[in-house]
Amino acid sequence: MNVFVARMRRYFSLYLLFSLVISNAFAQRDWKLVTESQGIKVLSKSAPGSRINALRVECEVKASAGALVAMLLDVKAAEEWVFHTKSCDLLKKVSPSELYYYSEVSMPWPLSNRDFVAHIRVSQDKVTKVVTVDAPAVPGFVAQKEGIVRISHSEGYWTIKPLSAEKISIVYTLQVDPGGDIPAWVVNTFSAQGPLHSFRKMKLELEAGKYRNTAAGFIVN
Repeated sequence: MNVFVARMRRYFSLYLLFSLVISNAFAQRDWKLVTESQGIKVLSKSAPGSRINALRVECEVKASAGALVAMLLDVKAAEEWVFHTKSCDLLKKVSPSELYYYSEVSMPWPLSNRDFVAHIRVSQDKVTKVVTVDAPAVPGFVAQKEGIVRISHSEGYWTIKPLSAEKISIVYTLQVDPGGDIPAWVVNTFSAQGPLHSFRKMKLELEAGKYRNTAAGFIVN
């Protein structure tokens, strides 16, 4: 009986592993290339339960993982490189690798501006040195403001893989519902412009060495 149970557990584990590999393969094929420029790819796919497509950005940058993490944690600097960011302010620093920030996003007339509070958490695999940055929108901290639409659902996730001491591979996924009365087809049609613009400016900042001497010290490059 014990041998039978052990075999069944083994077969079940192999089945789960096989299913995961297959599902991941299909998930990868779901992404469709929307645009590509200067080594930056922006892909899109439908998101279950949402009118708004999920986005995926892929690129390589001549910088260290620690430099990119330092840039992401420098929330005020987002006003300079993140597309249509009107303001970005630190709300609470929990630790060197965790913080909360508030951001207001400018929208073209006649649309109302959007805002959100995000919770950033950075972690690194000790073996592979791969860094992940989870940055979902969270409720609280800042009361809703008149005339500004609060974004209640936003999931941003960074995977930063070191390719060498001074080169990294970046995969960024984003699924956000801007709320309000913006037609979904409008959002889906123009949503790739923001990531492409932001990543161009991000690459320029990093490759110019702005964060080379202020790289996050808790990241092992």
